[in-house]
Amino acid sequence: MTVFKGSGVAVVTPFKDGKVDFDSYGTLIDWLIDEGSDAIISCGTTGEVSTLTQAEQMDTIRFAVERVGGRVPLIAGAGNNETAVAVSNSELAQKAGADALLVVTPYYNKASRRGLVEHFTAVAKSTDLPVILYSVASRTGVNITPDVCEELADVPNIAGIKEASGSISQVAGIARVTQGKGFDIWSGNDDMVVPLMSLGGAGVISTVANIIPKETHLMCEAFLAGDIAKARELQLWMNPLVDAVFMEVNPIPIKAALHLMGKIGYEYRLPMCPMEDGNYEKLKALMNEYGLV
Repeated sequence: MTVFKGSGVAVVTPFKDGKVDFDSYGTLIDWLIDEGSDAIISCGTTGEVSTLTQAEQMDTIRFAVERVGGRVPLIAGAGNNETAVAVSNSELAQKAGADALLVVTPYYNKASRRGLVEHFTAVAKSTDLPVILYSVASRTGVNITPDVCEELADVPNIAGIKEASGSISQVAGIARVTQGKGFDIWSGNDDMVVPLMSLGGAGVISTVANIIPKETHLMCEAFLAGDIAKARELQLWMNPLVDAVFMEVNPIPIKAALHLMGKIGYEYRLPMCPMEDGNYEKLKALMNEYGLV
């Protein structure tokens, strides 16, 4: 049940005058696909979904589905810290036409192992769509360990995990216990895509691909084609950019970067806010070195 292989972009949600800027969003989606992106992820962490109302979230997903138009898979962020809301999000995203769902661990609640299994199982049973788990303990306070993945891999429509622990040892543990179960692993850390793919990973769900979609796609494509040297070269080339777009909490720097490229306005919803002036200038200088501005 592989949803996609290669580079999926966790797309930012542009704002204008306090509302979702669908004109910029549509233009950005078109550019990302034209540059070779293998999937579009709408309303994930990078999409500032936690500042959207459910109505805004579904309007944004519905718009993304229509704009993508089947050119690549459209994966909708549907997670929530309340299982009932995550179930509702999943049902609505399916009705909106999403091809798959990205479901983050319940944040703040810090569910137990059993709670995680029951949460994700309930979400998966509420939809016919493939479900991608999302483990990012640095933001949610709870980790999805290999033994949890092993159990959830037996749920028919749980397709894999976006793994953002930053631990290659944990990735190896997940790969070991889920092999042969049709359970894919995508990197959630842009600086370790090639190491993760070396353990059988399917690619990346990327933040930095918002500004370098072609290169992120080519890195994954090269690895999948067996050209490890080229994939490694691109990974090492992009890592300074990766560091830059995470110098402040995501998605603050990546939205600033897209603004510097003239693709979106420089607007957030609190508690997200513009970058510190010094960091903004550092980002601008590095993007200039990379020929992006």
